[in-house]
Amino acid sequence: MCFRFRRYDLLNLQVRLKMEKHHQNIQLLAEAPIRKVLWKFFLPAFTGVVVNSLYNIVDRIFVGQGVGVLALTGLSVVFPIMIIMMAFGMLIGMGSGVRISIFLGKKDFASAEKVLGNAFSLMIITSIVLTIVGFIIKEPLLRLFGASDDTIGYANEYLNIILFGTMFHMVGFSMNNMIRAEGNARIAMFSMLISAGTNIVLDPIFIFVFGMGVQGVAWATIISNFILCVWVINHFRSQYSVIKLRASNFRLKRSIVISIVTIGFSPFAMQFAASFVQGLFNIQLIKHGGDLAVGAMGIINSVATLVVMSIIAINMAAQPIYGFNHGAGNFVRVKRTLFICLKAAVIVSIVGFALMELFPSLVIKMFNARDAELLAIGKRGLRIFMAGLPVVGFQIIVGNYFQSTGKAAISALMSLLRQVIVLIPILIFLPTICGVNGVWVSAPISDFIAGIIAFTFITREIRRLNKAINQGAG
Repeated sequence: MCFRFRRYDLLNLQVRLKMEKHHQNIQLLAEAPIRKVLWKFFLPAFTGVVVNSLYNIVDRIFVGQGVGVLALTGLSVVFPIMIIMMAFGMLIGMGSGVRISIFLGKKDFASAEKVLGNAFSLMIITSIVLTIVGFIIKEPLLRLFGASDDTIGYANEYLNIILFGTMFHMVGFSMNNMIRAEGNARIAMFSMLISAGTNIVLDPIFIFVFGMGVQGVAWATIISNFILCVWVINHFRSQYSVIKLRASNFRLKRSIVISIVTIGFSPFAMQFAASFVQGLFNIQLIKHGGDLAVGAMGIINSVATLVVMSIIAINMAAQPIYGFNHGAGNFVRVKRTLFICLKAAVIVSIVGFALMELFPSLVIKMFNARDAELLAIGKRGLRIFMAGLPVVGFQIIVGNYFQSTGKAAISALMSLLRQVIVLIPILIFLPTICGVNGVWVSAPISDFIAGIIAFTFITREIRRLNKAINQGAG
């Protein structure tokens, strides 16, 4: 009896502590001024994603400056494959993150922990399958995505090592999103800082000290992903997490898996489509501009990612606010959060656009200062490719809003419009008329068309929110 009493007291204490911590998060998400909450979540999210983007940029800078332009092109060829790996991470990580936020909004801790456990099992299974399949089809994929005889050696060296770290990347990336979903944005920020900091430190050591070339960059990436993986697992076993990673929740349940995949499908579709679109870009650039044009696209993608990830940080800050308040039926806060995020994203997009248009030479020279032909191709490509950036931020916020409020089908459609339905026909058709310039200009044309469609969808959604708010007031 004494043992049972103590055990009951211990469980009671754990529940009370969890409720107290969750009550603090409830007050923050449900009652605090929205700008204050967004800023609180944005700063760590921004730090994390920008640092994460920076270490991808640093990889290319060290390769471009220390190994050569062809090695830089080799990494650019691998980029679509890495996007596929990230797509599966988003499918699980963002899908489960939204579900966790909604369950926490309803104070349903048990269901949130079941989602976490099922998501962890999905990550392990998916990463094993991806690793095996990746080794089987890697060479045909590299050729498909634009590897030439001069660059496939570099691409192969890099990818062989990266594939071994698939599990570390998937678990680290996906579970860090769940840390953010439970309201621990600061811990999620430290996760990315530790991982990216490790990568940035190891890159120059492996390249310049040990002379490992692109293999050194790959090993630096794997080691940093392993550290992130250990960090996030430890978090969900520690006292700092709102929900716990329990072995009892590892057994997959069909309803939970479907709920994760349904919400995560939109970012998955966007990333997966982006991979093949990037491959198509590489193919068209090889055909109309050669290896150096592909290398220039690698640089452009790096800096574009930096701007886009800054906007995604706004989404990360907004996601728990959307999810919690939508689950709680507080549509006034949902609408206010949406408007603030839209304004912020448009400002970031315009600033990024101005910087790219005014200082293209500086951007290209960061990655390789010696090749005049790469500079000429890169400057022109950067200016044209980034022309649609002012409307991109708006689209990203709108897509995330629909995803975070459980409207997966609309979010997926909007993602596919920009990345597939509109872009691919333009990318296939225009280069036959305009050559390499047709490749570059296809992106901004697609951005503007998709932006108009996104505006139509969000206008209709705002009317629905207004109706729900008025009914609630009445």
